[in-house]
Amino acid sequence: MRVLSSLTNRVFVASALLVVISMGITIARVNAAVSIRAEENLRTGLTEAASLVDQFSRTQFADFVVKAQLIAGLPVLMGATATDDPATVDPIAREYQVRIGADLLIVTGRQDDVLASAGRIRLSRDELEQLLAACRLHADGTAFRPWTDGLLHVVAIPLEAGLGTLVAGVSLDRDSAMAIKAVTNSDITFIGGGAVIATTLDPARAEPLVFEARRTDVFTVTLGDEVFIGRVQPLGAAEGGDGPVALVLRSRTEHLRFLQNLRGQLVLTGLAAVLGATLIGYLVARTVTRPLRALTRTMGEMAATGDLARTRPAPGRWDDEDARLVATTFDRLTSALEQFQREASLRERLSSLGRLSAVVAHEIRNPLMIIKATVRGLRRNPSPEVAQAAASLDEEVARLNRVVTGVLDFAKPTPIELAPADLVATCLAAVGAVEATGGDISIATDMPAAPLPIVTDAERLRAVLVNVLTNAQHAVRARSSPLQVPGITLSVSPRLHDGWRIVVTDRGVGIAQADLSVIFDPFYTTRGSGSGLGLPIARNIVEALGGSISATSRRGEGTAITIELPGRTLRPEALS
Repeated sequence: MRVLSSLTNRVFVASALLVVISMGITIARVNAAVSIRAEENLRTGLTEAASLVDQFSRTQFADFVVKAQLIAGLPVLMGATATDDPATVDPIAREYQVRIGADLLIVTGRQDDVLASAGRIRLSRDELEQLLAACRLHADGTAFRPWTDGLLHVVAIPLEAGLGTLVAGVSLDRDSAMAIKAVTNSDITFIGGGAVIATTLDPARAEPLVFEARRTDVFTVTLGDEVFIGRVQPLGAAEGGDGPVALVLRSRTEHLRFLQNLRGQLVLTGLAAVLGATLIGYLVARTVTRPLRALTRTMGEMAATGDLARTRPAPGRWDDEDARLVATTFDRLTSALEQFQREASLRERLSSLGRLSAVVAHEIRNPLMIIKATVRGLRRNPSPEVAQAAASLDEEVARLNRVVTGVLDFAKPTPIELAPADLVATCLAAVGAVEATGGDISIATDMPAAPLPIVTDAERLRAVLVNVLTNAQHAVRARSSPLQVPGITLSVSPRLHDGWRIVVTDRGVGIAQADLSVIFDPFYTTRGSGSGLGLPIARNIVEALGGSISATSRRGEGTAITIELPGRTLRPEALS
């Protein structure tokens, strides 16, 4: 047997595949969406960090320049510089260097000779001349100069009346880079002169960043085992030139590390969902296949034994409703087949009985004729006793003749001659015939006044109605208390889809529930004078007309005989 030939396996596999596909698509979409969002956040953060670096460097140095300009305009410094005496200028320069927090503060005279130098950074004469020349090339008087531990950012402010120049500067070193990193949450690398000047990274890892110093877009670079994205931020007046720059970097590896944990959680969740869905799918499949397997096993046993009465196992609490419906339908089918077998057997017996009855009735009728002729001769005897005996014999011969006639009518095929007829007229004719013979019990009618055209055998249908109405009269007459209203009603109404329904209702003694199933069987009767063939013959006629006849009754309340005829209807003008 193939794996997918079982419904359980198919439901099981389908559930697992459905969950795997849906979870796979969900994980892929979530992963893609989160990755895109994380990348966008990373780039947005980088842009914001670069802006903060630019704002930080500009604001910090602008504040420093303002302080230097204020010092340059102080009379104390200008008076000391006018003396052109280093011993006079030096203590004043040292005091102001501490106040403004300058890493470099130099005061020069009219010939750019050094009158005072303060701060942790010391410059040679040549270095100072180069720095002054660079500052004087820029309108704002600022310049950058690499030095051993960082990048020096200086401003040269001329003193009034040409007394000299105040040179003040701050250093952009690793400490400055770490301070900026604390504000921007990004790694900072200062590059100038084609070399890394200061960085918050490992200097050995930062060397490849020199080749990215002239990039104008957001770039990706691998440093060691980490991937960074970065952008170049020009520093001060060097913007757009070949001056020093600050590289703002963010670790893509670190920022997206949570995606690995997220993917792991998604995979674990997906596996748990697959296992759960698979288990649930298997259990659901069992609710379908378990009753079906029990049903097929019962069917196999029925096929092997021929016993249609064999019962299937009782359904479980969680069995599928559709499977229950299939099992219930199967039970009805087996019951119908069993009923069909019984009816087929009964019909075979009745057919044999009918043939035998026809032969017996034919053989009985000839002696009856001889007996009847003899009785007529006895009637001419003047003896009263003989005449009375002859009359009794004649009555019994007539009764036997009626039984024989009924047997022959039941046994032989019912000839049907279909023709256009008026159903209302046929019903009224039957009512009139019955009331003529039993006028003590009235019959009410409930039917349309207009003709109801139908194709049927009107004479046969009238005979059926006469038989049914006569039985109703007998049932009403058998009541112990008389009725003040009509005890019998004949109604005609259209069926739901097509055809007509005739219902004869009586308020007679009724029929016991145990006897309802056999009232259409031959020779069944509750009257001593009845033959038990009236309703069987009526059923044969109605079925020959293509209809059906049924009965409902409650003991002591009455009986309703329903005749349903097919819809072979005509227009009213067809009756003419």
